[in-house]
Amino acid sequence: MYLVTLVLHDPDLLEELLAAWNNAGVEDATVLFSSGMGRMRQKQVIRDDIPLIPSLDDFYKAPQTLNRTIFTVANDEAMVDGILNATQKLVGDLKNPDTGVMIVTPITRAYGLETTGPKKK
Repeated sequence: MYLVTLVLHDPDLLEELLAAWNNAGVEDATVLFSSGMGRMRQKQVIRDDIPLIPSLDDFYKAPQTLNRTIFTVANDEAMVDGILNATQKLVGDLKNPDTGVMIVTPITRAYGLETTGPKKK
């Protein structure tokens, strides 16, 4: 298993990216709002008006200058390759600036990923 982490530069591509990842075999992924050091230095700071205990609606109002960090678990290298291909087809070659950064890390242990029955709603 592998942990695939992508920092997506263009947040407008998020929904399309998640659909492409789903087509590549990804069933679940986690998405976080994030900002890199470069943006922080450019004074594009994170909003300070989000309440101490925010609702999801508060986060949807976050400025679109924030990156999206997406991570998921891939079962094997073929799935990692599928995720990489789907990502680069959408955002362009990750070697180019302002596309994103993908990191793939082997997982030696994982807990809570097993499914023993239908998902709770």
